[in-house]
Amino acid sequence: MKNKIWNATHISGRLYQHSLEMKTTKPDSKVPNTQYINGNVEIATDDAMTNIVTVHFSFTTATTSKGAANATFKVLAGIIDGTYKSVMQHGKDAATLMMIDSAIGLNEFYSDRTGTEELVSAKRNEGGFVRIINELEADEKVRNTFDTDIILYRTRHLDADEENNLPEKLILCGYIMDFRKSFLPVEYSVVSPGAIAYFEGLEASEKNPVFTRVKGVQVSQTIVKRVEEESAFGDPYVREYTNTKKDFIVTWGAKEPYTIGPDGDITPAEIKQGLADRETARATIKKNQEEWKAKQNGGTSAFATSDTDTDFDF
Repeated sequence: MKNKIWNATHISGRLYQHSLEMKTTKPDSKVPNTQYINGNVEIATDDAMTNIVTVHFSFTTATTSKGAANATFKVLAGIIDGTYKSVMQHGKDAATLMMIDSAIGLNEFYSDRTGTEELVSAKRNEGGFVRIINELEADEKVRNTFDTDIILYRTRHLDADEENNLPEKLILCGYIMDFRKSFLPVEYSVVSPGAIAYFEGLEASEKNPVFTRVKGVQVSQTIVKRVEEESAFGDPYVREYTNTKKDFIVTWGAKEPYTIGPDGDITPAEIKQGLADRETARATIKKNQEEWKAKQNGGTSAFATSDTDTDFDF
């Protein structure tokens, strides 16, 4: 596999709100009695305060693995104690400006909301370096970006939905990699006609995957839809529906994809190993969730691994 694997996000804007908490690990944990910060930081990346991007911090400690002071911990602690102000608590003008350089990770869990238990793999900005800044980039489009390599194996075309104000789009299905080079399944959106034509033209499939680099913007907006029902008498009954639209929209693709082959940027053997490791990760998620449920219910758990959802064959 080539040396550099791209997986980076950049978020800058005003601190909108947070759910950070200061916690301490249990005495019997791997790192006993260690103070750490866990939770989400939400950043308003546009001046209108409509694009709110979330960054999740799982386990941020006061020192790094090398024993040095962790600057990110200090900033997050400042958010918790109110040193740094948020839009929701103190208003737009008083809100602290900050920049977070993160990476795409997954929040994964099994859900039976549809009646069938399935793995949910929700993209999120995972951890990173947090800095307080004095001013924002003038161009709002560079405040909420992502940049990843992707092994593209399928596309899915969606027609425009005028009723819900949704444009025509192409869904890119593939795998990105984290810093451990673990395979993470993701879906990105493509909305410009030229980009749709380009990615459809690649004819990516499980038999013919395409390894390339893409960049884009993160969209996270809350849309309020008002519905009025006329009454036989008096004022109409008004209902409001709130929907948060989150999307990763690709706006750039590498001019030339990487090569896949024995001497390429990635080999078929490395792809197959990544997929096998992914299946192990899925089984581990299932096992941990079942054990947690059993512990809550005071019982024991049983679990089964699922078959792979792809059929790569070289």
